[in-house]
Amino acid sequence: MGNKFFTAIAIVLLLGSFAHAAIVRTGTFGQTYPIVEPDALKEMENRAAQVDWRKIFNQKTYEKAMQNYHPDAQHLPRAQKNKTRIVDMTYTLPFDIPDDKGGILYPKGYTYNPLDYVKFTQTLVVINGDDPDQVKWFTHSKYADTSSVMLLLSEGAYYPIEHKLAQPVFYASTDMIQRFQLQAVPSVILQDGKYMEVEEIVVSEKNK
Repeated sequence: MGNKFFTAIAIVLLLGSFAHAAIVRTGTFGQTYPIVEPDALKEMENRAAQVDWRKIFNQKTYEKAMQNYHPDAQHLPRAQKNKTRIVDMTYTLPFDIPDDKGGILYPKGYTYNPLDYVKFTQTLVVINGDDPDQVKWFTHSKYADTSSVMLLLSEGAYYPIEHKLAQPVFYASTDMIQRFQLQAVPSVILQDGKYMEVEEIVVSEKNK
């Protein structure tokens, strides 16, 4: 159980906030749990993918609501200087993690780096969706229409951007912004060995 369970926790620490970004589009209902076994999570994703939600909701009502939908804005200023920094993802457990024998698998206060257990292969790009220059920059960047890139918004309605780009668009949660120590947008996030690299990019006439 130990290695599998610990790996699952590492994935939650890195990816939990991104799952929230996807869920926040339509709301989170019922009781939530911090950790879900990978097999169970995959089964839920498969079942959800098989549902035609637009048949359940009136198409026009759904689209109108989504076009105007904004979550709580996570305001980040526009980048004023091109710069790159390294973020240490080392995490300290705030609670005991029990084993399946009534004991403690990992005690409260245990410190580790989730990147020792998982490899994060995606590139995250965070922009302000209310800033036309940032949207235009992304559209003409090397990150657009790339399967390994996940686009997240700090502010703005996702639906018009998703419709324009014809690719999934998510929201950057407060948890994610804090975890990656984001200070400005656009920001590009990717793994660099045992760390995450955050690059802030100035949107100018040359790179729009």
